This record gives sequence, C-alpha cells and structure tokens, in this order.
Amino acid sequence: MTRQDNRSELPERKETVRRKILSLLSDRPLTARQISGLVGIPEKEVVVHLPHIQKTVGTLKGRLAVTPAECRQCGFVFRKRERPKKPGRCPICRGESISEPLFSFG
Repeated sequence: MTRQDNRSELPERKETVRRKILSLLSDRPLTARQISGLVGIPEKEVVVHLPHIQKTVGTLKGRLAVTPAECRQCGFVFRKRERPKKPGRCPICRGESISEPLFSFG
C-alpha cells in the first residue's frame, strides 16, 4: 500500500471549537452563553477561547467586535473591560443586573 492509499482511509477532519465559534460570530452578535449553547461547551470554556479567537481574527485582517456589558439599573457601560466575562457588579451603583457583552466578527 502506498502513502496515497493511506490518505484516502484517514477520517474526515472535524471543525475545531474555535472555528465553530468564529463561524457563529460571523453570522450575528452573540453572548458567551448563547455561544456555549450553540457549540455545546460550558460558558467558562467559551470565555477561555475568546482571547485566542481575537488573535486569530487579527491575522485574518478582521476584528472581533465587542459590545460592552451595561448596568441595567444606572446605565454604566463597561467600555474599558478587557476580560470577556460578564462583570459581577456595577462599580457605580453596586447593582448586579448587568447585560452580557456581545461578540461578533466583522
């Protein structure tokens, strides 16, 4: 058997988790919770993948757009937040009702 024959017997490569997330984000903006439901991984794992996806997007000459989280009580917007995870409390009013950040590929 030659090498060519071995290649035809290899199983088909599956799409990686990060590629699945990237393709979902190119369709519409999503929260980490929505991504976890669509990809079938825990939300904590999505948060771990997002910084790596941001680097990949940069090499593709694209941009991972982040719509920042916002406090629903006082309207404070978490613009300077570096972490992709939803904040726990608002620094202004200490409220815990905070919208999740949205991620999209554009």
